[in-house]
Amino acid sequence: MNTRLTLLGICIASACSISSVKAADPAELEKAIARQEAELAKLKQDLAVLAAQQEQQAQQIETKPQKHDTHNSGTSESPWSQFSFKSYGTVNYTSDEYYENVQDTSPERRSRFDLERIVTEFGYQFNDEWDIEIEIEYEHGGTGTALEYDGFDEFGEFESEVEAGGEVMIEKAQIRYRPNSAFGVKFGNIHLPIGLSSILHKPDQYLTVLRHRSEAAMMPAVWNETGIGIFGELANFHYQAQIVSGLNSEYFRTYDWVASGHQKRFEHVNADDLAYALRLDYGNFKQPGFAAGVAYYYGNTTGNRHKSNKVTGDGTVSILALSGAYVEGPWILRGQYLYGTLSDADAITQANKTTPGLKPGNFAQLGSESEAFFVEAGIDLSHFSAIPLTVFANLDYSNPLKQVETGTASKRYENTWTSIGVNYSPIPEIVIKAEGGRQQVAVAAIPDTNFFALGVGYQFSL
Repeated sequence: MNTRLTLLGICIASACSISSVKAADPAELEKAIARQEAELAKLKQDLAVLAAQQEQQAQQIETKPQKHDTHNSGTSESPWSQFSFKSYGTVNYTSDEYYENVQDTSPERRSRFDLERIVTEFGYQFNDEWDIEIEIEYEHGGTGTALEYDGFDEFGEFESEVEAGGEVMIEKAQIRYRPNSAFGVKFGNIHLPIGLSSILHKPDQYLTVLRHRSEAAMMPAVWNETGIGIFGELANFHYQAQIVSGLNSEYFRTYDWVASGHQKRFEHVNADDLAYALRLDYGNFKQPGFAAGVAYYYGNTTGNRHKSNKVTGDGTVSILALSGAYVEGPWILRGQYLYGTLSDADAITQANKTTPGLKPGNFAQLGSESEAFFVEAGIDLSHFSAIPLTVFANLDYSNPLKQVETGTASKRYENTWTSIGVNYSPIPEIVIKAEGGRQQVAVAAIPDTNFFALGVGYQFSL
């Protein structure tokens, strides 16, 4: 405004100055006009710069982020703007050769359809520092069974109530406080950062149709427990440390080591024995580039047994996990190695054989050591053509009976899976997968079997 007034004043002054020399020398008049025109051009340029600055300031005011705290900031922002919704799911077709039991050497081929899982995640951002996430998983299209321990029975029984096929469970229900990127706290039902499936569990984050068999044969997949943890990132390092509910050794089994000891099957989670989980990563496994990580789990299990007097030892479980990934351009490479130990394995085996209701079978040998690993490698062909296709090869290995406390470890459960396949993504939110491969058991009398799988997965966020 002041610039415009100045311009007007100069124009008036210029007119007076020109009129005063009109009757004088024409050359002087021409010089005066030239001076005034130069001054007017400069003022017009200054005015244009000022207008641009005012417009830029107005845009910055409009785009300036607002605080989420609708209770304390005094803003009238809608609470729906702080609400988020995410979902992912998979539907699979599998054709496998199955053995009727561990003594059977003649497999039978069976084909199956499976609505493997539908996961919904709800989030709410209370303010810049506090938020909540609730994740509900629907497995195999049903509502599952509830397992209850009846301590008033004469011998103490485990009772199951079948409500429907499948399962519905809370996979995550956590509250987080994160004042900055270097430090945060979360508590509630949280994911344990031990296996890669807890980090890369959406269908576009692994190449195989099913999540990796090696991890499922050793510990809970997408492992979640109730507890508290701290987390954060410093430079390119990411850390997590947690204290959570432990496992229950009453459900440890030969074929999947400690995986079935996850207390999600019980209405109440025993917390007499807690567990501890640590993880340190360099890089981010969910983003392109190089990433490497190490994780460690430690916890006793005997105190969480309903029949705790049947085992005198601690039943300590420890798991070491090493993982790495390189995703750059068309190249995809991921891998993981797991090594675990279980103390008092023989005592747990004998106790589970004689606990009413458990029915683990006559052969229920538990490994004092367990081992598993996988490697998957893929090439994204969309970097070379217009087709959004990824081809891959995969190797999974598991041995839940790597070592036993006494006797000789059976090789019946030492398995190797090799496969090749493709991922096709017509749009970024959908992936269609096909995989074919072979399963080998480390027993010469058990013939190799072949498998084939098709899958469709989706993921999106609002």
